Amino acid sequence: MATRIYITSAEGHTGKSTVALGVLEALTRTVGRVGVFRPVSRSADERDSILDLLRAHASVDLPYEECVGVSYDDVHADADAALGTIVSRFAAIERACDVVVIVGSDYTDVGTPTELSFNARVATNLGAPVLLVLGGRSPADGAARTPGEIAQVADVTTSELRALHAALLGVVVNRADPDALERTNEVVGRAIAAHHAGAPVWTIPEDAVLVAPTVRALLAATGATLIRGDESLLDREAMGTVIAGMSMENVLPRLIEGAIVVVAGDRNDVLIATVLAHASETFPSVAGVILIGGFEQLPQIQRLLEGLPSSLPIARTDLGTYDTALRITQTRGRLAVESPRKAQLALSLFEKHVDADVLQERLQVTPSQVVTPLMFERQLLDRARASRTRIVLPEGDDDRILTAAATLLQRDVCALTILGEPTTVRARASELGLDIEAAELVDPQHSPLRERFADEYARLRAHRGMTVELAHDTVADVSYFGTMMVQFGYADGMVSGAKHTTAHTIRPAFEIIKTRPGTSVVSSVFLMALADRVLVYGDCAVIPDPTSDQLADIAISSAETAAQFGIDPRVAMLSYSTGDSGTGADVDKVRQATAFVRERRPEMLVEGPIQYDAAADPTVAATKMPDSPVAGRATVFIFPDLNTGNNTYKAVQRSAGAVAIGPVLQGLRKPINDLSRGALVRDIVNTVAITAIQAATTDGTGASR
Repeated sequence: MATRIYITSAEGHTGKSTVALGVLEALTRTVGRVGVFRPVSRSADERDSILDLLRAHASVDLPYEECVGVSYDDVHADADAALGTIVSRFAAIERACDVVVIVGSDYTDVGTPTELSFNARVATNLGAPVLLVLGGRSPADGAARTPGEIAQVADVTTSELRALHAALLGVVVNRADPDALERTNEVVGRAIAAHHAGAPVWTIPEDAVLVAPTVRALLAATGATLIRGDESLLDREAMGTVIAGMSMENVLPRLIEGAIVVVAGDRNDVLIATVLAHASETFPSVAGVILIGGFEQLPQIQRLLEGLPSSLPIARTDLGTYDTALRITQTRGRLAVESPRKAQLALSLFEKHVDADVLQERLQVTPSQVVTPLMFERQLLDRARASRTRIVLPEGDDDRILTAAATLLQRDVCALTILGEPTTVRARASELGLDIEAAELVDPQHSPLRERFADEYARLRAHRGMTVELAHDTVADVSYFGTMMVQFGYADGMVSGAKHTTAHTIRPAFEIIKTRPGTSVVSSVFLMALADRVLVYGDCAVIPDPTSDQLADIAISSAETAAQFGIDPRVAMLSYSTGDSGTGADVDKVRQATAFVRERRPEMLVEGPIQYDAAADPTVAATKMPDSPVAGRATVFIFPDLNTGNNTYKAVQRSAGAVAIGPVLQGLRKPINDLSRGALVRDIVNTVAITAIQAATTDGTGASR
């Protein structure tokens, strides 16, 4: 039987979905198969956006229809019959899961004890303890509640749960006054103690970004059409509204950071002034402009806007001032699959304010013996967070880098230095609605470190004719500057390559960082996260045709990389034949490399030459190499050449649905890692986490700590 947790509230607009997202994230770190279930969804015809969001973060990929119990109409028609259907549908979904996160109804009707009672009945019948979410603000008018007012809601609600025989796992007060977190914990804890002794209370503060609607949502609400600007900026949160129904000189002082500005379509002076103010360093960066009244823009105004250096979204609606303002105020921000920045912020708040270890202990969750891709990625972030390292990102002019940086900072994964012209980087981050204030911004062109780096680079490359004057220009390049920061200890590692070639990223590392003692080559591995375990493949990205000696270095480095990431290294030196069954130059190279590994690392478990099936499949291994401690159980696969390695990792990635994390460079004294130019934000986050772990587990020479 799967472990269950039922997340519910006593009223609407508590931010229950943010808590559910945090619970899912915490569970997927330690449990292999985590699913999500919605006993009551809004209607049979309307897709549930919260369920879509949570399904995207769950580790079990179940069809949407299987994750829904009944609709509100079903409950209103016959509550008892609806309950029976819910129990039946849940029984089907739990068979596929180790843990199921059950998310209660949304109080789309007027919140009444009847709805809470039904949620409690569902929780009791599913045998799921309740994690109760209380709102720190009134759902009626959004006014902040005092700790005492929240405690009153807690007292009534938990009393009702007890009367209906629902077990209380804990209480989360969400959207609370940031200045009263401890007091809220204390007062609410006392209020529930009489009904549920020992149940913990956690309090998450209000964050304006989570409740702010995006520009895209406001355009949809007002029926506005984008006529100019960068569409990618529509996902920025609108942090306020400015109704620009006055003259230009009176509008400008009223602009606020992140505002949506509502301008009459025939007030071109106000429009132009707003666009110029947005582009200026001396005014706030607004989120967008909605032109009201449906007026067509004059050709000369269009030409003028085209000549301005601004990507600010400008949209047009036929509505007037009152209707536009009303629809804007009625639009609420929500977590959804299409708002990943909100999701990352929600996860960050949950991690900082809810003790996930206590939560799982009360749930009596047994850690999984397998390691899924989601588990591995979560564990990477946890280990990187514990490392307290600083990583430099040279490509501050790339939106993906800025988005990943905001995620890493929000989740407190590591400290960051971003290279680029600070004003430009901040302005672009602000346009994207990203918070990178905690990052250090450094401009290589004007940094006082440039002179020191030039002197050192000239010294290191003097044998190649490098002068200080030439070095001064070279180290201004972001890859060289970032590498120098790592060399001098201003950063612990570097991640680059989103906009630059692999050669541009790693050439400075070869010249400056250099290989660690005892290693002749820099190579790479991919961490291949399969459905139930993580394997290491090397080398798949750097050395085209390694010699026996280089192949041995790759094997030793790959085994050490595996150990860094909690993978017990059992090394298979791959070839087209196993043991003594084949001859030829290619097999002999692998045989010789295996001998070198055993000579240099006698304690290492290594087998070769060996075919892939004999290395990976216990049944084949029992026939071909029955006495080998590696055959059938290999975790580190060393390919004889780049052609084989690169094609194999891609074949496994596509055919087996594996998540390929990498390439991870190895053999350097300090960690430098390369990104694919097609890297997604998720790839960048993972690579930074890997680099942070490498930095924390090796010393300045590249040796393991």
